[in-house]
Amino acid sequence: MKIAANRADAFSRDPDSAIRAVLVYGPDDGLTRERLDAMTKAVAEDLNNPFRVTEIAAAALRDDPALLADEAAAIALTGGRRVVRVRDATDTTVTPIEAFLEDSPGDALVVVQAGTLGARSKLRKLFEDTKNAAAIACYADDERMLDQVIRDTLGAENITVSTEAMDYLTANLGADRGLSRAELEKLALYVGPGGNVGFDDAVASIGNSSALSIDDVVFSAAAGNGLAADRALNRSYQEGVNPVTILRALSRHLMRLHLARVKIDGGAAVDAAMKALRPPVFFKLSASFRQQLRIWSGPKLTRALALVLEAEQQCKRTGAPAPALCGRTVLQIAQLGNARPN
Repeated sequence: MKIAANRADAFSRDPDSAIRAVLVYGPDDGLTRERLDAMTKAVAEDLNNPFRVTEIAAAALRDDPALLADEAAAIALTGGRRVVRVRDATDTTVTPIEAFLEDSPGDALVVVQAGTLGARSKLRKLFEDTKNAAAIACYADDERMLDQVIRDTLGAENITVSTEAMDYLTANLGADRGLSRAELEKLALYVGPGGNVGFDDAVASIGNSSALSIDDVVFSAAAGNGLAADRALNRSYQEGVNPVTILRALSRHLMRLHLARVKIDGGAAVDAAMKALRPPVFFKLSASFRQQLRIWSGPKLTRALALVLEAEQQCKRTGAPAPALCGRTVLQIAQLGNARPN
């Protein structure tokens, strides 16, 4: 069963009892963890209860295919339904999971975490096509979902948000659900329960965050400034930003440039093409975005997006250090930004 995006959060909070295993996958690690934890709490109540929650690595299933069925059939000493969490699953994990779904002992809920899976992924297809299984994709929040996350997180403390502050938050959050929530919780502490978030409050709280460091990397690289991009990248690493998060932010920015470029090539004015983007370009970055549209052509953007996608795949599939792969790609994008439009 494939869970639609608009049902994913509700399903995670209250998974169907007929479903024995759920695959949670996608590029947004924070959202993946959030939904895995929500399902675990829905069934076992406490994430840290060793009698009702167990975690196994996908590699262990390859070494011992019967391990999943054994764990799912185990009875909690304290009573109650158990949750078996399988981490870092890939297509090589299909066989033991398929065997479990064909003959599912016990009553435990199995939740399987995976990274990005293509449409042809055997693991993804297994969960989407099996009646007692479900698959939930976790992609970076779009404007509507990010708006909801902001309002829900701040609304829990009865905090309101001005229009200017909301525009700023949507422009600087969203690459990772976990990071977005952490920044919003910090903002809630800054203004206090029942407060109002104005533009200056948002900048003061989020302004020194890793979100802005990532923006510095992305906009410097897209502007063709390799030196500034490298400096911003080092700052991001010092703040603990994951290289894959940077690559995803870079990919998202290049995609926005590409969407605007297509409209411009179709006859739209630059300002009209930019205004059509959702979320809108943050006003303090609009001049830089407009300049980048002058130096990036459709073919260059296509090549740049391919480089970023390849780098992210290498970060996950090879033993090469992710920071080095990310750094090389950022400089490659900067070099493309410096090249003559074609």
